[in-house]
Amino acid sequence: MARETSAVDHTDRTLVLLWRHVLGDPQGTRGPKQKTTVDAVVTAAIELADADGIDTFSMRRVADRLGLGAMSVYTYVPGRAELIGLMVDQVAGESPLPPHEGDLRARITAVAMQLWEEYRRHPWLLRVDTTRSWLGPHISDRYEWQLASVDGVGLNDVEMDRVVTMITGFVAGAARSTEDAETVDEESGMDDAGWWEINTPVLQRVMDGSRYPISGRVGAAAGDAYDEESDPPASFAFGLARLIDGIEVFIRAQAA
Repeated sequence: MARETSAVDHTDRTLVLLWRHVLGDPQGTRGPKQKTTVDAVVTAAIELADADGIDTFSMRRVADRLGLGAMSVYTYVPGRAELIGLMVDQVAGESPLPPHEGDLRARITAVAMQLWEEYRRHPWLLRVDTTRSWLGPHISDRYEWQLASVDGVGLNDVEMDRVVTMITGFVAGAARSTEDAETVDEESGMDDAGWWEINTPVLQRVMDGSRYPISGRVGAAAGDAYDEESDPPASFAFGLARLIDGIEVFIRAQAA
């Protein structure tokens, strides 16, 4: 029971922290005068994650960056997981959410590109578990904006949520593939074109056209098109266009 109570206390406090600019900053009501603010802690944490990724991210490193004692940062946020939730919400508020314009394709594309650019600025977001989102103000504002992109097009409320979930999931997957490819290039010191140049002679010997006729033909065509193994941004654009095609077909079918 004590463990459950502790989890609830942390959740309640985190929600209050997420909405601190609406509910009022809970810091500074008791104890010694605060040396910094929750906003400063979150900003420092984002800077660390941007620079070094989320795997090495720790409360101690955030404290060091702010010149605080190792345990002092816990007076601002309950723990690492809760701080990450605050970070996710803060970066979600970086980009403006303009009124939707144009047709359905243009609106969905705007939703997808907003997320794509956010992942490119903050690739550590792709390593964060968002199974149960922290419902902060910026995440909530964005979800409202995302839903507005498909409101009034012939979908019911559940279908609207599923379409938005499908779009956001697709963007996350595409961004993760792009980030992974860039990480491989960086860690190996070799891009895809260099890898293929080194390994093509061996592959030509073991993967002759008679054994792999289709993949050989398609692989050659793709290689000519990309001039390397793959082109993640082009694949993202192609996949998004086909995803929107499917949504439009579904909406027409519902109307019929």
